[in-house]
Amino acid sequence: MFHDARIIEVDLTSGTINNKTVPGEIYRLYPGGSALGLYLMMQDYIIGTDALDPGNILVFSVSPLTGLPISGISRMNVTARSPLTGTAGDSQSGGYIGSYLKMNGWDAVVFKGKSQNPVYLIIDGEKAELKDASHLWGKVTGEVETAIKEEIGDKNIEIAQIGPAGENLVKFACIINKCSRANGRNGMGAVMGSKNLKAMVVKKGRPMAAADPDAFIALARSASKRLGENEAVAGLGLNGTDGDLEGFSEAGFLPTFNWKTGHFPEGAGNITGTTMYDSVLKERDTCYACAVRCKRVVEIPGRVDPIYGGPEYETCAALGSYCGVTDLADVCEANMLCNMYGLDTISCGATISFAMECFEEGLLKTELTDGLDLKFGNGAVVNQLVRKIALRDGLGDLLAEGSARAADKIGGGADKFSMSVKKQELPAHMPQYKPSVGLIYAVNPFGADHQSSEHDVFLVMPSDSRERQRLSKLGIWKGYDNPYELDAEKVRFAQDTQKYFSVLDSLGLCQFVWGPSWELYGPDDLLELCRSGVGWGTSLYELMLIGERRINMMRKFNAREGFTSADDTLPDRLFKPFDDGPAKGIYLDREAFETGKKLYYEMAGWDPEMGNPTEGTLKRLSLDWLL
Repeated sequence: MFHDARIIEVDLTSGTINNKTVPGEIYRLYPGGSALGLYLMMQDYIIGTDALDPGNILVFSVSPLTGLPISGISRMNVTARSPLTGTAGDSQSGGYIGSYLKMNGWDAVVFKGKSQNPVYLIIDGEKAELKDASHLWGKVTGEVETAIKEEIGDKNIEIAQIGPAGENLVKFACIINKCSRANGRNGMGAVMGSKNLKAMVVKKGRPMAAADPDAFIALARSASKRLGENEAVAGLGLNGTDGDLEGFSEAGFLPTFNWKTGHFPEGAGNITGTTMYDSVLKERDTCYACAVRCKRVVEIPGRVDPIYGGPEYETCAALGSYCGVTDLADVCEANMLCNMYGLDTISCGATISFAMECFEEGLLKTELTDGLDLKFGNGAVVNQLVRKIALRDGLGDLLAEGSARAADKIGGGADKFSMSVKKQELPAHMPQYKPSVGLIYAVNPFGADHQSSEHDVFLVMPSDSRERQRLSKLGIWKGYDNPYELDAEKVRFAQDTQKYFSVLDSLGLCQFVWGPSWELYGPDDLLELCRSGVGWGTSLYELMLIGERRINMMRKFNAREGFTSADDTLPDRLFKPFDDGPAKGIYLDREAFETGKKLYYEMAGWDPEMGNPTEGTLKRLSLDWLL
C-alpha cells in the first residue's frame, strides 16, 4: 500500500525548490505527521544548531490518510527544533490546509536556510513557487489572509502564516491558518520568522479517493449515529472544548491565579462554554469533512471580529482563570489578539499570569511594567500585554522569552512562579487531579502537553463503559475508585496511551475524534480506517510501534542536545496541598511521582539514570541510524 512519500524541499537561502521522495518501505516506519517530520528534520539537522539559526530544519507534514472525507483526519504537523524548549518540537493544527496539501499530491514540505527578504511559498499541484512577501511583513493575520487571496485572485486557498509575533521571534509564536487554527505550541512561528518565511499557501487539489469506497463511506457516514449515541462528543460540538471549565472549578481543579488554587468561584461561570454559547457565539465552525463542529466563532460588535474564531478551553483558562479574569469579553478579545499576532494562547496567558504573581510579590515594580497595574483580574492589562509581547514592546520584550527565561532575568526567586516544564508553560489540566498526566508533562520530550496521553479520569468509570471497553483494546483493564493514585498500572496506562496519541500525531488524526477512549471512533475503527481508506492492512501492534518510534526519536534528539532525566521535572507548586476550595489538602505525591518516573524509564527501555533510549531500544524500533 505504501507509495513513496513525495516531498517539496525549499532552500530559502538560494531560492531553489526541488522534489524528492522517501521510499515506501521507509515511509511505512514514519507514516506522516510528526514521525515523518522528525525523520526528515533529523536527516540534515546538525547537532547544536540553534532553533533560530538558518540551519534549523522546518517541516510541514501530513499523512497517507489526510484529505479523506471523514471526520477528524485533516490535521497538519509542523516540526523543528523548538526555540522555546530547545528540544525536538512539533505542533498540530486543524482546518483545511493539511487536506489541501495532500490533495495536491504532497506529503511534506521541508524548509531550509533563510531568505534574504520576506517570502511566501505557493503550492498549486506540481508547481511550487516563492513569492515576495515584503509588503506583508508586519501585518496581522487577517490582513495577510485578505491580501494574499486578492493577490492570487483565488479565494479558495488555504494559508498557514505567522503574525508579527513570529516576525519578532517571540519564543512561543505560533503558525495560524484560517485566522483561527494554530500550530500553537513549541514556538514554530518563531522558526518561520527566523527564516523570513511569512506564509505557506496551498491551492485546492483533487479530492482523495478511498481504497475500499463502500466500507469507507459506511465508516464515514456512521458519524451521525455515533454523535447521537455519544453524549461527550455531542457536547463537545455544542459547547466546544470549554464546556467543562466551570465543572473543573467546582471540583477544585481549574488552574487559577497562576496555579495557586484550583477554584475560581468569582469567574468560572462567566467564561465557561455554556455561557459562551448563550451569549457571544456566532456559529460553530468545523475542519475539513468533520461532523463534530467543535470550533467556536464569537462576535462582539466593535470589539471581537468573528474572522478570528473563538477561544478553546485552554485559552479561557490561560487568559482567564490563570490571570483571574472574570469577563468573557476580555478573554474573547485576548484570544482574537493572539490569533491576529500569532501567539500560543497557553504560553501567552501563563506567562502573563507569571508576571502578575511576580508583581504581586514585589519582584516586578511598576517602573519595570511600563506603568501597567499587573494585578490579577485586570482583563484590560492582559490584552495590553498580548500586544506588547507580540511587538516586543517594553515589558513585552522580557515576557516574549517565556516565563522560565523571564524568571532567570528577574531573579529573586521568580523561578518558582514559572509553571513550566522544559521551559514550556503548563496547559490547564492539573496533575494533582490527574497524576499520570503530570508524569507525561515531565517525561514528554517537548515539555508539558495535555494531548500527549489519555487522562486519568477515564479509569474511574465503570468497567462496562465505552471508555473502559475501548481502553481494554490497549490492554488497559484496571479501574480506580479515585483518579489520584499513581501506581505501576497507572504508569503503564500513561505510557501506552502516550504511544497511541503519538500515533494520532503521526497520522494527522484529531484526538477528539480518534482517541482511545471517549472519542467518536475507537482503536478498532482506526484499523478499519487504514484498511478501507488507503488499503493499509495494519495492526494495533504496528501502530503502537510507530507511536513509540516517534517518542524515541524525540528523546534521542534531546539526548544529543544535552537533555537528561534532570529535565524531567515539575514545578514545586504541584507537590504542595491546596489550602482552599473543594480540593483543599490534595496534592501530587512527590515520592509516588519520582518512583513512577523511574518505572516509566524502565518500561520504555531508557537508561534509568539519564532517561534516554538505550542502544537496544533504538535497534528494536529500527532506529539504528540514530546510533
